[in-house]
Amino acid sequence: MGFFSKTVNTTKAKMKAAAQAVKLANADDIPKDVQEELNTRRTSDDTILALDIGTEFVKAVIAKQQKDGTLDIIGVGKVRQGSSNMYAGAIADIPGVVTICEKALNQAEKVAGVTSKLAVVGIAGELIKGNTSTVRYRRKNGNKPLTEQEMSLIIKRVQEQAGERARKEISDETNNPNVEVRLINSAIVSITIDGYKISNPVGFKGTDVVIQFYTAFAPLVHISAIEKVCAELSLDLLAVAVEPFAVCRACLGDDLDGNLSAIVMDIGGGTTDIAVIDDGGVEGTKMFGIGGRGFTHQIAEALNVDFETAEKYKLSINNPTKVPADMRDKMMLAIQRNLAVWLSGVQITLDDFQLSEMLPNKILLCGGGAGLGELQDVLSTTDWFKELPFARRPVIHLVNSTDIPGITNRTSTVLDHSYVTALGLLRVALDTLAGAPEEGGVRGKLAKLLQN
Repeated sequence: MGFFSKTVNTTKAKMKAAAQAVKLANADDIPKDVQEELNTRRTSDDTILALDIGTEFVKAVIAKQQKDGTLDIIGVGKVRQGSSNMYAGAIADIPGVVTICEKALNQAEKVAGVTSKLAVVGIAGELIKGNTSTVRYRRKNGNKPLTEQEMSLIIKRVQEQAGERARKEISDETNNPNVEVRLINSAIVSITIDGYKISNPVGFKGTDVVIQFYTAFAPLVHISAIEKVCAELSLDLLAVAVEPFAVCRACLGDDLDGNLSAIVMDIGGGTTDIAVIDDGGVEGTKMFGIGGRGFTHQIAEALNVDFETAEKYKLSINNPTKVPADMRDKMMLAIQRNLAVWLSGVQITLDDFQLSEMLPNKILLCGGGAGLGELQDVLSTTDWFKELPFARRPVIHLVNSTDIPGITNRTSTVLDHSYVTALGLLRVALDTLAGAPEEGGVRGKLAKLLQN
């Protein structure tokens, strides 16, 4: 999952200057503030940096790897984005994003006391195409055990076919027939041989092999922007992950043999990202361009105030000392209007999954926009789900860090629902580093084949 870039120097400019000063002068000649920073902030080889570049905020989370495969969060940083830095979940202003990311990194590194050079970055936006494909492969000799080489050929064929489909979808939406796309994430959902479901086909005999693959592609221009940001920050980019896929990985943890079935909704500032997990496998990921900012804009228009003021009112909507009753009534009308549009986006997106079975009846909410109580209420109490293939009313759950297995928060910062995406990015980083979440577990020997 993900791709690798060349290792680059991760020392910040200030520390570079200090290092140069060490060569040219005695330690006493180094400025005191720089020397203190050198003493307290050191590069650590056993840490991972998750960089969640969102429309509203940039979140930097540094985690330390433990011997048992778990992660301890040791540094957290969060800085509000510039208003024009992002567009529909994608980077629109590289220098502006670099500046904000630098501030978030500095916060996280100050708390952690170390710098982390190894980074995994999330990617979102309506042009990210994540789908599950079913491939039927009939072997010529069913008495011969399946090999990793044979599986590698099957995986390569599926990825090529999925890439062509993603390229066509994106070119149709952008009216650009020459658009370039890159594979971001790839994972096996399920495998059957001659009708029997298995976890690892290598070594099995059989004729009829059916494999479900999840693949996600993004336009090269989006990937290039992330690579440029990481280069400017002097980070070693380990992987890029589709954000709803990363959230699914966070919820699944190490137990990929588990049977979790759920719909994940990551509601950010500019987009809502939706993923479906069925029996522990990611069925697909889709996104639409309505997020928390849409509600803020509606409030700003209703109250005739600027965006920043409207955002403050939105966050304090249930506080009568900050939002008078008459103003709250206007805000509620604005929120209800936007909720109707947002809910239509959810219905259309879920219907577009076209699953062969019923949708899971559990909905896991995360992202900054998920904290809006009215949004949770409309999902919990209205009949929006009636026209969709649900067996019954779905149960709504707001996810926070305590719901994420294998990750422990060692900082004083409360990691609520808005940090779940960053925690998922850390899980993707572990997968990438290890080649598999558990070598002896599900899809163990195939995990490295899935890395592009």
